[in-house]
Amino acid sequence: MFNKVVLIGRLTRDPELRHTNNNIPVCSFSLAVNRTFSSNQDKDVDFINCTAWRKQAENISRYVSKGSLVAVEGRLQTGEYMDEKINAKRYYTEVLCDAVTFLDSKSQREDNNPSQDYKQDDQIDTGNFNDIEDDLPF
Repeated sequence: MFNKVVLIGRLTRDPELRHTNNNIPVCSFSLAVNRTFSSNQDKDVDFINCTAWRKQAENISRYVSKGSLVAVEGRLQTGEYMDEKINAKRYYTEVLCDAVTFLDSKSQREDNNPSQDYKQDDQIDTGNFNDIEDDLPF
């Protein structure tokens, strides 16, 4: 069996860092990723929930923010839970991150207009791998 996901996209909101009862850091964030093949002229965008754990979660929380360009390697995980308010079963899909690479520098993020809201109609420039700068925070 094989379960591997590789994504490049921009964060749609600031990462949310929490801690479990055992004080293990966990970070949740959402990526906006362009679909490379689309039937219409406008690019379609997928919004993908991601979760990182431990030191990686702390680094994501510290060094990236809404609008940051990142590459994520991980695996897909699905689950379900009972929504007690309406007594219905809910399903979710997320990427559990094995590695997250920051693809833009702090100055590039500041120039990227971090107050911009990403919506499905927005086009997201995922950049060029050759433009990666040496001043990444790791």
